[in-house]
Amino acid sequence: MPIVPDTKDWTWVLERTCPECDFDVRGFPRAEIGSMIRAAAERWREVLARPGVGARPREDVWSPLEYGCHVRDVFDVYHKRLQLMLEADDPEFPNWDQDATAIEQRYAEQDPNRVVDELGAAAEALAASFDSVDDDQWQRTGGRDDGANFTVESLARYMIHDPIHHLHDAGYRSNG
Repeated sequence: MPIVPDTKDWTWVLERTCPECDFDVRGFPRAEIGSMIRAAAERWREVLARPGVGARPREDVWSPLEYGCHVRDVFDVYHKRLQLMLEADDPEFPNWDQDATAIEQRYAEQDPNRVVDELGAAAEALAASFDSVDDDQWQRTGGRDDGANFTVESLARYMIHDPIHHLHDAGYRSNG
């Protein structure tokens, strides 16, 4: 079993292949981010259409539905962060407590059909925004209040790992 890097040090995602999902964010041109977001949303559509999507595999592991809700919100949060980076000089992102959001929004009780529609819409909005980033904007900066700093490009690469990794968590296996 591979050792998972320290999750407090977020930079590992940008520096090596993920030992759990085998995704390497360094392995594609940044111009593909938008199409990768759309492709991930399509795979989530498949996951959320499965029977029993709300069942947790273990009490301490989210169900595919809960992961889908999280990914929908990731797309929304990162869209807002991207917009801040494109509109302001070196903005600090508002804090997002993803665990509190899951509880407050009752991820486990949401309708999978609605979630898939919302996830698709959030994915398209984020993908379109990344598609419109000009060459000179990829190095614009922004950061979290915990001291993590990003360029638009590193934000994109960091973000795309999340929906792909959670497809792995939700048991998605490609048929091709």
